[in-house]
Amino acid sequence: MDERGKPGRAGDGELRAWTTRPDGARLAVQLDGPRTAPLLLLLPGQRNSHHWWDRLRDDFARDWLTVTFDYRGAGTTTAPAPPRRRAWSSTSFAADAAAVVESLGHERADVYATSMGGRVAQELAIARPDMVRRMVLGCTAPGGAGAVRSEKSVRRALADPDPEERLRTTVDLFYTPEYVESFGGVEAVPRHLFGDPGMSSADARRHLRISRRHDAWERLDQIVCPTLVMHGTEDLMTPKVNAENIADRIPGAEIELVEGGRHGYFDELRTAVTPTVASFLRG
Repeated sequence: MDERGKPGRAGDGELRAWTTRPDGARLAVQLDGPRTAPLLLLLPGQRNSHHWWDRLRDDFARDWLTVTFDYRGAGTTTAPAPPRRRAWSSTSFAADAAAVVESLGHERADVYATSMGGRVAQELAIARPDMVRRMVLGCTAPGGAGAVRSEKSVRRALADPDPEERLRTTVDLFYTPEYVESFGGVEAVPRHLFGDPGMSSADARRHLRISRRHDAWERLDQIVCPTLVMHGTEDLMTPKVNAENIADRIPGAEIELVEGGRHGYFDELRTAVTPTVASFLRG
């Protein structure tokens, strides 16, 4: 797959209501698509709100009722700071996701999840096998012994104190030079995948810990729903071996490596990738 997707209309959904959790958290939920269609839960990456899906939502809203929600710490969701011994985790975020689905009166959902969202989706599929009908995991990792981290040089570059240098590094990790040039350079590239600008530094650190501490490795064989694992071959943020490891552990999982894709392959190459995802989810 090498077709670069140009910007489409930003279908960012509508705020439907709030899903209230037992601890008082109020999760902001967004919907788009036919209300009688099957439900598709879209789970975004680390430090991001539902805007992660702005350029892809319309591609699915023709055939699915697309549902997103802002994670704790992101968007317009409000949540108390977690007690030290009950920190936010991919497991707790999966419980939030299940609550959102149930609050909409649905028992089952298809799931399309990328980056940290893929970690959350793994936990959801393990904890609630009755809820997840079919699942696509993109540019994510299994945690534990099966996780392969990015190179130290990548992690150092992402921690550069100069914000301009961090931006250049982030753009390079998400998008190919050809795609960046099509917008006229780094400064003009869409930044909706680069983090929620309204997120506090404390919540950003909590999201980072969720990704780092995720570990579904020994339990991936409990996933029973049909699963497609996708990954860009040039992803340096989350090396592609993570996809291979996940697919080896989930019974019957399919894998598709997107040639030349980086961490944002699903956005840059959307015109080629999205039809593959939609075809798999239709079953």
